[in-house]
Amino acid sequence: MPNHDTTQPPLFFLVAGEASGDYLGANLMRALKKKTGGAVRFAGVGGPRMQAEGIDLLFLQSDLAHMGLFELVRHLPLLMRRICQTIDAVAMRRPAALITIDSPDFSFRVAKKLKGLGVPLIHYVAPTVWAWRPKRAKKVAQFLDHLLALLPFEPPYFTREGLPCTFVGHPLVESNAGQGDANRFRAAYHIPLDAMLLSVLPGSRVGEVKRLLPIFRETILRLREAFPKLQVVVPVVESVAPYVQSETDTWPVPVHLTHSDDDKYDAFAASHAALACSGTVSVELALAALPSVIAYKIGKLTGAIYRRLIKTRYASLVNIMQDRMVLPEYIQEDCTPDNLARALTDLLSNDTAHLAMKDDLTSIGAWLGRGQFVPSEKAAETVWHVAFPAGDNT
Repeated sequence: MPNHDTTQPPLFFLVAGEASGDYLGANLMRALKKKTGGAVRFAGVGGPRMQAEGIDLLFLQSDLAHMGLFELVRHLPLLMRRICQTIDAVAMRRPAALITIDSPDFSFRVAKKLKGLGVPLIHYVAPTVWAWRPKRAKKVAQFLDHLLALLPFEPPYFTREGLPCTFVGHPLVESNAGQGDANRFRAAYHIPLDAMLLSVLPGSRVGEVKRLLPIFRETILRLREAFPKLQVVVPVVESVAPYVQSETDTWPVPVHLTHSDDDKYDAFAASHAALACSGTVSVELALAALPSVIAYKIGKLTGAIYRRLIKTRYASLVNIMQDRMVLPEYIQEDCTPDNLARALTDLLSNDTAHLAMKDDLTSIGAWLGRGQFVPSEKAAETVWHVAFPAGDNT
């Protein structure tokens, strides 16, 4: 066990290398503070959300956010220094536990070096061994002490390798994805009640947005013929907002851009259906019970490589979770305006199909933990139990 200073509240060392990890880390910190009445300390690496919760920052999270081969090579000396710096800080401070959050390339290098120190090593967000590189389960079991999984089918992949793994639920369960205000949204954006509203989500990365927006525009052109009162709402992240704005300015229907989560969830409540890039947003749409069509397209060479590596039958996380086609998905050569328009027309004009998909989606929240537990609180309970198996902090 770590050498705790019992004169001070327990210290947890967290490492989050990306914005999504910052969100998870901040929620976990808040839940640990709630559990202890604030008698807890935090140090490590995080972003603005974790800073707002009071982490003693070792260095800025942005130092780890280098994507792409050439960027990685250029920043490799800095990354290696940050790995060593993190290892040294944990070894010196001997926290109650180290919680690394996603970012496995960085997190696992740190954890491997700290194995045997006596600090419990917990990783938050299980590697997607069910999708590709299944041998990773055995590898991480050799140095981690516990794994926190977002999806209920993940623990067996790791427990069979001897690594304790707890399903703690998906963080989006704690969002307001299913509690939007449709009337507020239509009033705020001056959208008539008889207008057909479609949520369009082209992605959060520049590359995927540039590939999908032209296809989505052609899809909208086809839908407008069948639905002359069609309007579109596009929730965007700041990194792609200027590009999305310039592209959608030429669309042949009224387009409303939104920038906040509250507006996004209100838009979901006001919409009849959604057209979305494959990704985590499919979970948000499922939690909002909004019937949707999923699309994705990458370069032919990259796509061919992925098809050799990926072991799942589906691209959308919702379909993977349910192991069936809950949300229609059109990937690569199938991602065409005709296919997307046909699927959306069915959802927008066929009440039976619309209601059937809505019913399918209402079960997703419970499957991810909604109504059973609060994911961040379940994660906090698990972290505490791993750090203090006797039930105290002495």
